[in-house]
Amino acid sequence: MDERRTRLCIVGGGPAGMFAGLLFARAGVETVVLEKHGDFLRDFRGDTVHPSTFRLFHEMGLLDRLLERPHDKVHRLGAFVGDRYVKIADFSRFDPRWNFIAMMPQWDFLDFVAGEARLYPNFQIIMNAEARGLITENGRVAGVRFKEKGTERKIRADLVIASDGRRSVLREEAGFKIRSLGAPMDVFWFRLPKAHTPDNRSTGIFVAGRIMALIDRGDYWQCAYVFGKGQEASVKAAGLDAFRVSIARAAPMMADAVDAIQSWDDVKLLSVALDRLEAWHKPGLLVIGDAAHAMSPIGGVGINVAVQDAVAAANILAAPMARGEDVDGLLGKVEKRRRLQVRTIQAFQDTAQKRIIQPLLAEEGGAFEPPRIFKWLDRLPWLRRIPAAFLGFGIRPEHIMSPQTKSPPP
Repeated sequence: MDERRTRLCIVGGGPAGMFAGLLFARAGVETVVLEKHGDFLRDFRGDTVHPSTFRLFHEMGLLDRLLERPHDKVHRLGAFVGDRYVKIADFSRFDPRWNFIAMMPQWDFLDFVAGEARLYPNFQIIMNAEARGLITENGRVAGVRFKEKGTERKIRADLVIASDGRRSVLREEAGFKIRSLGAPMDVFWFRLPKAHTPDNRSTGIFVAGRIMALIDRGDYWQCAYVFGKGQEASVKAAGLDAFRVSIARAAPMMADAVDAIQSWDDVKLLSVALDRLEAWHKPGLLVIGDAAHAMSPIGGVGINVAVQDAVAAANILAAPMARGEDVDGLLGKVEKRRRLQVRTIQAFQDTAQKRIIQPLLAEEGGAFEPPRIFKWLDRLPWLRRIPAAFLGFGIRPEHIMSPQTKSPPP
């Protein structure tokens, strides 16, 4: 079995893993990222990049280059609630450099971060590298077993960061305990064609018995059709025509586009989870991102929370690792630093699921009375700054504090 060695091995090339890879390489740490796919072109990822993330890129001097990638700026968020459009969040009063949410396909975001990381000679990303398990020696994690293009390989590392998603192979093998907060919903994910518009029209729909999210990707809508947890079979049993009718009733503006769904092969299931690990670390191993805490799609905060995990990890660990120090004793500080933000956001999502989403999905065919909070937000413009601040930055957002001891070529 082929074997190599590095200071840091990061498993998973999503937002947490790629951003961590960039920051650790920037600090002079020899870093290898293992990504099981051959590219970043997958549709089932969030597109919303929030102000907190743009501020981090600004702190690294990369914001202007990032914004050269395709994106649409959304300064205000709203949704169709019952029979009216309701304004919910206003980001326009933030610093003009990040007073918006950007609808940026995640493959563009990840490709940009990977490109910046590759400028550092001490960084490497290995694509088509699927983690198969941990190497454990003398009671601590000492590396990763992975398969690359059919060949079994090993990589030994002083530290392994598991950022391999909510179905993490590494966290399972490490035996971490998961606390599930539950989720009353699952999502069907599909595309519908649309005409280009000068502004981005991403929105949400809340009507009796149905919730949908519509992400404007220029010439098509990326649609999330929300239904009760475990009801996939019953929705499909009703037939494709009934599914199309349900979409058109919830979103009349889509009525002329629903025939684009030709078969159930055009519809993908996304199983929603809301959970977190009771502990994020053990000697030689740190878990971050979705692998440490699966977030609900409510608020579209997943990318940004994962990036914040990466920043906290680099702030605490990168400089000592660059000096060749053992960081096992520091891993708990990363979890402690991130605990407040993660638990606060998950508590908000859990409350929204129980008080808004679950009751709404149960109201099929009934009259929908919007929760009072929607009415207040629509009537009071100043109030919209509160959800904007919460969604845009969360609680105790991170700043780049890890060193830059290596500079990429000009």
